Amino acid sequence: MKIEELPSKIFVSGTDTGIGKTVVSAMMTLGLSATYWKPIQSGLEEETDTEFVRRVTGLSDEHFMPERFRLQEPLSPHASAEIDGVTISLDDFQLPEAGTNNLVVEGAGGLLVPLNDNDMIIDLIERFQLPVLLVSRSELGTLNHTFLSLEALRSREIPVLGVVMNGPKNESNKKAIEKYGNVEVIGEINTIETLNAKTLMSIFNTIFNT
Repeated sequence: MKIEELPSKIFVSGTDTGIGKTVVSAMMTLGLSATYWKPIQSGLEEETDTEFVRRVTGLSDEHFMPERFRLQEPLSPHASAEIDGVTISLDDFQLPEAGTNNLVVEGAGGLLVPLNDNDMIIDLIERFQLPVLLVSRSELGTLNHTFLSLEALRSREIPVLGVVMNGPKNESNKKAIEKYGNVEVIGEINTIETLNAKTLMSIFNTIFNT
């Protein structure tokens, strides 16, 4: 995929939690000089995702929008919200006016993570009408998780930009995802020893041939 083929607004989701979608979001935010927005932050004891993206990209404040919900516990949004005495509704969310020309929105966990008794992350994506960049792991187990995620997105007719695989390169899994998932693996991100703006920009340039 070429950089000029990318839409101005992207939703970054993952096949699971803890698979590197925040790193991918940081890379996309920096590479596109975009505005970053994490609608729901679950877990405030350590560095938040917004704080992480700000630190590793070195971008100025105009590139960041405040979270709509900041929930204390690092749990699924519905569970964390219940502990905080908060109710999350899809009506609480509106896409922000980006301070830049592009917008990168990062989800919480995977697609079928509950927000409340009725709605999940995928319902939020559908509300926003944004195409999804799906982040998956490269190692064993990724095929099932990736194909289920692709099926869920397609059942809602949500456009899929492609897949970014995180972890040690695995050509077999890459080929299988492209063949059976009928999707392009637009990038593979190996282990990054030093994570900063320089390395993120280098990966972005490699993926998009800039």
